[in-house]
Amino acid sequence: SPIAVLLGAVEADKVTLVAGISRELEARGLSAGTWLRAAATIVGGEGGGRPALAQAGGKLVDKLPAARAAARKAIETLLRA
Repeated sequence: SPIAVLLGAVEADKVTLVAGISRELEARGLSAGTWLRAAATIVGGEGGGRPALAQAGGKLVDKLPAARAAARKAIETLLRA
């Protein structure tokens, strides 16, 4: 079944985001890196990785809730495409 997971954590003054998607979603042309890009920008960072697993970091810790909301909206849009 299709699975998309986003984890976000704050440690000291840094935000870490990790996104993963199932092989089924990868086969549909989705990429964890593409999905994570908008959220990474919100926390003031960049990210990258493989199509199935991507990681990003940033320094705007107070923006983590907004980044999670953006990631949710982004995956919903990607799944509809």
